[in-house]
Amino acid sequence: MRRDLIGGLSIAGLIIGAALLSLIWTPYDVTELAIASRLAGPSIDHWLGTDQLGRDVLSMVMIGARVTLGVAVSAIAIGAGIGVPLGLLAAIKRGIADDLVMRANDLVFAFPALLLAILLSASLGSGAICAVLAIGIFNIPIFARITRGSALVIWQRDYILAARVAGKSATEITVEHVLPNISGTILVQATIQFAFAIAAEAGLAYLGIGAQPPLPSWGRMLSDAQTMISFAPWLAIFPGLAIAASVLALNLIGGSLKSTLSRS
Repeated sequence: MRRDLIGGLSIAGLIIGAALLSLIWTPYDVTELAIASRLAGPSIDHWLGTDQLGRDVLSMVMIGARVTLGVAVSAIAIGAGIGVPLGLLAAIKRGIADDLVMRANDLVFAFPALLLAILLSASLGSGAICAVLAIGIFNIPIFARITRGSALVIWQRDYILAARVAGKSATEITVEHVLPNISGTILVQATIQFAFAIAAEAGLAYLGIGAQPPLPSWGRMLSDAQTMISFAPWLAIFPGLAIAASVLALNLIGGSLKSTLSRS
């Protein structure tokens, strides 16, 4: 197994483990304020220090992992769940249907995730749901394009022609032959987009559009820390490292998977 894949899986495993553990336990309750312990540096009692309200940073980072991963997974599920079928449909139908799907994708792709989030927050209000929808909608044309392009290549193969001669319908060919052969490409793209979704969620939370207090979020932690970085740098360092580690892990996994598929 490639070293980069092992490294990526190890880092991702630690982050996912912290997120799952936060469901049942954290060192401290992040909803309780401890003003007497505010802005305490890393110590035995608080491994990653405390924030301006005396909340434990380690506990907040753990819960932030749960929030960020939850938003990212949901967004990728929306993007792939809608984009992949649209791409397969475009590859099957060609002609007008293909043009309609691709032009609709161009229209959606013209709106960045940030702009979509602002529009959604204006109508739905800020929150994790807004971030999920904005990032998910932004990912739909990406998955549709990669799926369509990969599927068109498979449709030119000889075994697809043999399946058509055997009387199989376009749907049967897609399910039995096309989708299994492009699943690796979709998986690699999903891994790459997952890294993007984590960074995007942090960016939206930083701007106040994502998850709202009292729910901790890595991006919001960075936003709250920006005015205190000179005398309490740990408030920015640890959530920043969490974001960087998550994106690095997914890029390592995606790069390794891409290299493996290109050799096969």
